[in-house]
Amino acid sequence: MCIIFFKFDPRPVSKNAYRLILAANRDEFYHRPSKLADFWGHNNEILSGLDMEEGKEGGTWLGISTRGKLSALTNYLQPRLDREARGRGELVTHFLTTDMDSLSYLKKVSMEGHLYNGFNLIAADLSTAKGDVICYYGNRGEPEPIVLTPGTYGLSNALLETPWRKLCFGKQLFLEAVERSQALPKDALVAQLLDVLNNEEAQLPDPAIEDQGQEYVQPILSKYAAVCVRCPDYGTRTNTVILVDTDGHVTFTERSMLDKDPSCWKTSTHEFMLQS
Repeated sequence: MCIIFFKFDPRPVSKNAYRLILAANRDEFYHRPSKLADFWGHNNEILSGLDMEEGKEGGTWLGISTRGKLSALTNYLQPRLDREARGRGELVTHFLTTDMDSLSYLKKVSMEGHLYNGFNLIAADLSTAKGDVICYYGNRGEPEPIVLTPGTYGLSNALLETPWRKLCFGKQLFLEAVERSQALPKDALVAQLLDVLNNEEAQLPDPAIEDQGQEYVQPILSKYAAVCVRCPDYGTRTNTVILVDTDGHVTFTERSMLDKDPSCWKTSTHEFMLQS
């Protein structure tokens, strides 16, 4: 499971505002192998972590390229999974490596959505010259992808903006940090967004989660109903913060659990200019 908060404004009025502020958690089994975020692909233009689970190698949950392509994925909470379905992480890597624009890509994905277990997919084209476009598609929702209007959004393991209590709570914390963003040094803003992502306050009761997850979610409900999930062998393993300023300067900060140990973390930051 995962959670994503993001605010985008392709044409911010203030010069020191950000075009995009994104904060995301990846929740996964601690033993599932993966690589920390680094550059890869043709000319090392793509920055993301990578799933290394056998049969799912090379998929990812969140990535951005120097060409301005950004994509993020969450799973849709469902009681039973189809073990024969295709790995959802490939949906992100395929977009990051394609030349298709975000809307065209999601239209193609929507024709193949039945091949996967439930998912939500964000795809974006970030262009300093042309303006930023962010699109969304969920294969448990409407049949066609949508182009998002500038604003602030939250996405967890239901459809975009579904008002789960933990999503509403986390989005409010995110908005409070965003409202302070222009007055804060960048490092301080990143630190505040990481604090949002590590909030472990369970937002209960939440009948919407219980109804959607049914017996699957019941044993972990008290932990799962928080922005940061912390169970004995499953939970939040990666925090990611992405900032894109008006000039197209990208700051990508990843905080990742090491050695399956919830008390041991590594934080790294990558910075680059968009080439679009």
